[in-house]
Amino acid sequence: MEIIASVSKLIIPAFMLCVVAYGVYRKVPVFDSFVSGAKDGFGIIMRIFPYILAIFFAIKCFQSSGAFGVIKDALAPVLSFLGVPAEVLSVAVIKPLSGSASLGAFTEVLKATGPDSLASRISAVIMGSAETTFYVLAVYLGAVSIKKTKYLVAVCLIADAIGMTIAVLIVKFLL
Repeated sequence: MEIIASVSKLIIPAFMLCVVAYGVYRKVPVFDSFVSGAKDGFGIIMRIFPYILAIFFAIKCFQSSGAFGVIKDALAPVLSFLGVPAEVLSVAVIKPLSGSASLGAFTEVLKATGPDSLASRISAVIMGSAETTFYVLAVYLGAVSIKKTKYLVAVCLIADAIGMTIAVLIVKFLL
């Protein structure tokens, strides 16, 4: 275990050293290229910042408005009928909005039901297989300045729903 810990600490510095060495070998002005990339990175950040700000604002409004509680209360009987613990819904609804908020919801599921419960296992698979759709859309579309998304959000949310349904089915099948 100690060897793995030591190697993992050295991987990123070794990679950076290899990149610089390769640049020097290819006679690329490494520092100038780095500075140029940093300048470009700052421009990209300034282009996508409004999109990220908008998505964070939407997440906070969703959480503060009580909409999550309404959705959870409405879907709890359906989930109960299907044999899916209601705790899973908190992770499933929040995951497309925010990775850190869904991690918090997942932690609460673990604390409430224990790590080996059905709810924790399903939530873990959702955490590992679903995407933070709105954040990714804000970053990717903002980076390339795409304004017309038409069906993109709907398709992404349908894909999330299908992925989460498959996560539930696989966990229930494997238990």
